[in-house]
Amino acid sequence: MEMEIDWSNLGFGYYPTDYNVRCEFKDGKWGPVTVTDDVTINIHMAATCLHYGQEAFEGLKAFRGEDGKIRIFRMDENAKRFISSAEGIKMQPLPEELFKEMVVKLIKANERFVPPYGSGAALYIRPLEIGISPQVGVRPAREYMVVMFCCPVGPYFKSGFRPGRMCIMREYDRVAPKGTGRFKIGANYATSLYAGELALSKGYNAVLYLDPKDKKYLDECGPANFFAIKDGKYITPASDSILPSITNKSLQQLAEDLGLVVEKRRIAVEELTTVDEAAACGTAAVATPIAEIDDLDNNTTYVIAKDGKPGKYTTLLYNTLQDIQMGRRPDIHGWTTIVE
Repeated sequence: MEMEIDWSNLGFGYYPTDYNVRCEFKDGKWGPVTVTDDVTINIHMAATCLHYGQEAFEGLKAFRGEDGKIRIFRMDENAKRFISSAEGIKMQPLPEELFKEMVVKLIKANERFVPPYGSGAALYIRPLEIGISPQVGVRPAREYMVVMFCCPVGPYFKSGFRPGRMCIMREYDRVAPKGTGRFKIGANYATSLYAGELALSKGYNAVLYLDPKDKKYLDECGPANFFAIKDGKYITPASDSILPSITNKSLQQLAEDLGLVVEKRRIAVEELTTVDEAAACGTAAVATPIAEIDDLDNNTTYVIAKDGKPGKYTTLLYNTLQDIQMGRRPDIHGWTTIVE
């Protein structure tokens, strides 16, 4: 088919590509990887994914570099988190090497959809695992399917790399204490939809959730992790209810490379008055600066970007990460995989 994609003006959404890849777990083993152009999944109406939420997913990106090569960013970390999520809800984990094989095969099959260098866009890869056994009793499935598809995407937040606004609303929780917050499963996102849409209707980028137990400490920014810069330190919340972001993990390493001290700890809401910079970070969002945070329950506004511009370190971290992904800077930490 003819390609007429405005690469530089892509949003973050579904865009059809040529193929997806699949693999099924049946009779106690994973089968062969298949490539198909079928965009539908034929499953039984009693499948466990439909009734008991046995579903996990991932998100990673591939970039066309300055040298024309395609680089996948931290694929091994996504494979490990995919395993952790599957194990967390008693699904059969996809072996790491099989995960990598499927990702590479997917990219090669859809290579013409990898955005060109300099467009600001990337190829987003979405692995999905579902329980497909038909059953009515509440128990794990015996059979599973992994599907991976991809699409070219632009920035997650419409504001791009410009400071945006977030809000705090204590009556809504993303996850339960000691629940499934550390796993990348659909249930966690379903519970965030109501508050997320409400925040958007009020003109905010997202909700900055507080810890679900005490409602005193910062948790996650809806679809992303939170970090702040304060007194030469990179601080980010520590909690069992937060999804371990691979982007956040990468930014922490880059912060240390820049000489910042990294602290993973509880961050009280009131501490927002003392931070120099703040941002939401994740595979989709990368690093999105935060201009201000409105605590709607206490009628308090925490102004972060007082001049309305991204902070010095947030900008530096964002640019450094992108330089590595695009091949403009040496990959000293071995984070990228070049598609041969």
